This record gives sequence, structure tokens and C-alpha cells, in this order.
Amino acid sequence: MNEKMDKLRNIALIAHGGAGKTSLAEIVLFKSKAITRLGRVEDGNTTMDFEPEELKRGLSISSGFHQFEWKKCFVNLIDTPGDQNFLTDTKNCMQAADGGVVLIDAVDGVKAQTEQVWDFARDFNMPSVIFINKMDRERADFLRVFQDASDCFEPKPIILQLPIGSEADFKGVVDLIDMKAYIYDDKGKAVEEDIPPDIKEMAESERETLVENIAEADDVLLERYLEGESLSAEDIKSALKKGTLSRAFVPVLCGSATKNIGIDLLMDFIVNCMPSPADRGPKIGTDPDKGNEIERAPDANAPFSAFVFKTVADPYAGRLSIFRVVSGTLGSDGSLYNANKESKEKFNQLLMIAGSKQNPVSGAGPGDILALAKLKDTVTGDTLCDDSSKIKFKFAEPLPTLISFALEPKAKGDEDKIFSSLVKLLEEDTGLKLDRNAETKEILLSGSGQVHIEATIEKLKRKFNVDVLLKTPKIPYRETIKKKVRVQGRHKKQTGGHGQFGDCWIQMEPLPRGKGFEFVDAIVGGAIPKTYIPAVEKGIKEASQKGILAKFPCVDFKVTLDDGSFHAVDSSEMAFKIAGSLAFRKAIAEAKPVLLEPIMKVTITTPDDYMGDIMGDLNSRRGRVLGMDTDGKNQLITANVPMAEFLTYAPDLRSMTGGRGMYSMEFSHYEEVPAQIAEKIIEEANKEE
Repeated sequence: MNEKMDKLRNIALIAHGGAGKTSLAEIVLFKSKAITRLGRVEDGNTTMDFEPEELKRGLSISSGFHQFEWKKCFVNLIDTPGDQNFLTDTKNCMQAADGGVVLIDAVDGVKAQTEQVWDFARDFNMPSVIFINKMDRERADFLRVFQDASDCFEPKPIILQLPIGSEADFKGVVDLIDMKAYIYDDKGKAVEEDIPPDIKEMAESERETLVENIAEADDVLLERYLEGESLSAEDIKSALKKGTLSRAFVPVLCGSATKNIGIDLLMDFIVNCMPSPADRGPKIGTDPDKGNEIERAPDANAPFSAFVFKTVADPYAGRLSIFRVVSGTLGSDGSLYNANKESKEKFNQLLMIAGSKQNPVSGAGPGDILALAKLKDTVTGDTLCDDSSKIKFKFAEPLPTLISFALEPKAKGDEDKIFSSLVKLLEEDTGLKLDRNAETKEILLSGSGQVHIEATIEKLKRKFNVDVLLKTPKIPYRETIKKKVRVQGRHKKQTGGHGQFGDCWIQMEPLPRGKGFEFVDAIVGGAIPKTYIPAVEKGIKEASQKGILAKFPCVDFKVTLDDGSFHAVDSSEMAFKIAGSLAFRKAIAEAKPVLLEPIMKVTITTPDDYMGDIMGDLNSRRGRVLGMDTDGKNQLITANVPMAEFLTYAPDLRSMTGGRGMYSMEFSHYEEVPAQIAEKIIEEANKEE
């Protein structure tokens, strides 16, 4: 098992959407003979993208998994989404990889999502290689894109290859270590040649820079280099691997996935220079019983431990839990301990995911990425381990949700079905949040963007046959008062037998924002018997659930019950409850009622270039900027903005910043709505009522 682990590579393909990850995965699998038919994204027949929602949009929504063998190494390939809507899945799955191939489009260069996934790689301390793809496209520019990457990324990118030809004339690459040119034919077969004269001088200059950069990662090599000793190709290759693994630098390769140019050299780099599970070393966890830190080395002889990084919800096959083995071994059936749920899980089949297929395997060891079906308690982020040697690994938090929609069933009576089906989809996609707002009586689904929500709704219909409509959520407005008043609430009803009589005097006054409701019993001399006083409070409380302006709950007020009268026969709790509610209605009408709206605290991260547009946009949304700060190469704006103005901010920010801006928001407080806006809200609410 440990020998097998040295030949194992777990590689995530990461990039912004449209950089060519799925096309690269396809050609790599085809070249290694893992698949026999070469698919195309445009034709909707690739191995990694097979869900209907992905084929409809022509983009990856969920990470795909496959394996290939190359030069006696076994590689688990993870094709991650690059669209901002689905980056939580990318973040989750990157935790299972040991190395990353970062694709950059040779035309578009570094985009916002490239920076975001690069930050994930940094957070997970993941050794990476940059592959500048689409070198055959019009306006492709290798040096411009390399400069772009150098300006944006740490650790520094270093050029390992130069392109031969450009755009439609792109035909091969120069390897700067061996100083050889590789020219490719139409079938992607390379012929080794001398470096073309027109780029020989540039290649020699770039090799000198490369050797300097690589030597810096190895002290002994650096000393030899500074003393003027010439370094062999083997010396350089050894230091290249060392520097890549330690993240001293990030090598840059180039090619074209669709033209099959440079792909074999990238595959060679993966098996020769990217880390095995052993290279990544031990993983830190905690002892769930004692709380102290412990570590697990990637050793087949250590106790078994693994973490689940992805869940697939299937209405027929049940839940599929995809996990990465950290230590120890696992047979094809048996039982495991879930350290997060403190429960035992039984399984009777071990599966390897290969595109849309699931193939049974007989065992697992350190570094393996496999799946178990129908685990009853286990979800994404859980740790599975030996019952006798417990450990819990930390799992990264999902990205914050940015947009919410209210869900309305197309068929009556489907509310519960919506909720139960979505709960299963939430196990599959940790970037979603589901809530039922008791006040507005709406089911709210939150995600990273409109496409994220729409794709989920399509999946809901396909997998669970539940059809819903998306609506803008209602804003949970509130009502309050601004003036102190004293009123009487009197309920008197004569009938043939017992009548009803309740009489109370209350003082109603405003409280500071956020204080809710306060009730004071100031009755003296038994004007109202003690048994009826809670009924008055209850009547006021219930009546306050619907204010008089637009039927929103009334908050932040104090009621003092200071007088009243009763009837020995006709008074009852019900009569005083009605009297209390009548008093409330009368008081709120006289106490200058106003409408309150929820204010959100918003944090926006944006490059400098878009600051003016964003500030202007915040002003138009009635935003109040609280402060500005620098976050690396970006600006950080903190502001308070009314919730009503921010429900659809995600697509607006994306278009304003070309996808480079990000934001998060949380509830802050309630504030009075400006009079002219309040009039419209009240009119709308009363029309609905």
C-alpha cells in the first residue's frame, strides 16, 4: 500500500469558468487510454460533465472524478467548477487533492475566479502548476498572460516552457530545462527538434532566468550556481520538484487542450513533480474525546481515518459519500465510526467514481479517493475513522450565500415535499441554505447567485419531480411608535345570560431600537384583579403582531397598565384580553406609527478600478459607507444598506466589476423607512391584504 501511495497523484483542475478544465480532463483521459472516445464540451458528450444542468449551460456545476495511469503512476483527476456560482464545491473538493493544475486562458488572462481558486490553493498550502491553455486561439498572448499571473500571484510563477508559433500557427513548445523543441502534428504526436532560430535567443535568456529561480529553492544548488558551476538537467529537475512541492515557486507550462499540444508534457510534469500523499505529510486533527491536537501520517499501517468532501443525492440509490483516505486501509465492507455524529456506519461496497460510472473496488489505502453508498448519518465535512482510534479533521467553511429567492409550489400542497427534497439537495451542495420564514410564511433558498438557484430548481424537478416558482422574498418590515400616549380599552357586551366586561387604561411609549416589547403592571388598589392582568398583556401581544400601517409586527414599545375596572359577574380573561387588544389598536393609531426596515451590514471586496462605480451605486441604494480598508491588492468597503435595496446585488456587482468583486452581508439592525418610500410600501401591502 505504501509503495502504491508513492505512485499516486491526486490532482485538482482549477480555474475560472471557460478556461478549458473539462476539455483538458477529456484529452488527458483519452491520451492515457482511460477513455476510448474523445468528447467535446460543445457537443455535450464529455466524460466529466454529464448532468443535464451542466449540458444545458455548457459549464461544470459539480466536480467530476476520473482516474488515469501515466508512466507507471496512478492519477485521481478532479475537474472542479470555475463559475462563481459553484465555487463552494470547488473549495470542498480541493481539500481532497494534493496538487493543483491552474488553467489560465491565453486570451482572457487572469480573471476574478482564477484569483479566488488561487487563494483556496494558498489556504490549503497546495503545490500547483500553471497551464496557459488555448494558445491556438486568436489574440492568445503567452507573455502578457504570464505577466498578468506574476502581478497577481504569490508564490512567483516561473516559465518552464515557451510556445512555438502563436494563434492559428501555434504548433509546439520549447522545454527550457532540456532545451528541446517539441512540434506536434494534427493527432497530438510530438516530434523532438532543435529550437527554431527565431526564438533561440529568447529561449537561452529565459533558461538563464529559470535556472536562477530554481536554484534559489535549493541552498546547495544555489551555492554551486553562484560559484559559476554549470548545473546538469538532472540537478535542475530535482530542484524543480523540490521548489514546486515547497511552494517556493509555481512552474508555468503552455499548450492547447483542444489541439492536443503540450498535453503529454503536462502529464509528465504531474507524475514527476507534483506531490504524492506521502509528500504532503501528516494531517492534523483533534481527539474528539480529549480535544487535544493529534496527527495522522499517510501510512497504511496507521489507524484508518478519512474525511468526506462531497455528497451526491440520488432519489433511487440514496446518498453517495465521496471521501479521501488519510491513513490506514479499508476493506470492501465493514463498519466505520463517524466522529462528527458520534455514530457507527455500516457499508457493504467500496466504489471508485469514473465520470458518471461507479466501479466496485476491493480495498483502499492512504490517498485513495473513493465513495460509499447509503451511509445513514454521514454528510460532507464528516470524519470517518476507527472506533478504537478516534480523530476529527477540520473541514473548510462553505462560501457565504449572496442571494435569496422565495419558493412557491406550482402544485398546491407541495410545500412539505419542497422542503424535504431540498434538504437532500443541501447535503449535495453545502453552498446552499434553506430557511422557512415564520413571519412571511415563505420558504427561502439562498445561494451564490441566480444561476446557482436556478440550477438547483432544475435539479429539484429532475430528481424529485417537484416544480416550483422563484419569487423575490418579502422584506420583513416592522412597525413602531414615536410618541407616548394614554388610552382606554373597554369591551362591554350584554347577552341574555352572562355578559362580557373588560376595561383597562394603558400608557404606551416608544423604546430604543431593538428592545422589543415591555409590559409593566402598575395597577394599585385592585382596580383590575391580578388574574386578569396577564390576559391584558396577552391581548396586547397578539394585537401587536399586526400593526395598523401595513399589518407588519409592531416592536420596540412599552406598555404600562395603570388603571381599569371590572364587573364581578361579567368580567373574564377573554373580556380583558379583548380590552387589551382594543387599547393597543387605539394607542398605536395615536402614537405616530412609523415603518421600520431591516438594514444589512455589507462588506464588498473590489479592485481599485471599480471603487467609483461601487460607491455611486451604494449611494443610489441608500447605502451608508462605514469605512474603507486595503485587503492586499483589493479595497474593502463596509457599508450599511437597506435589505430591500440589496436583494439582487450579486448580478449587479458582477456586471459592475467584470466578475472581480465579491461581497458578504449580515443583518445589522432596523431603521425608520423614509416617508416617501414608506407610503409606497404601505400602499402595496394594503393592496395585497
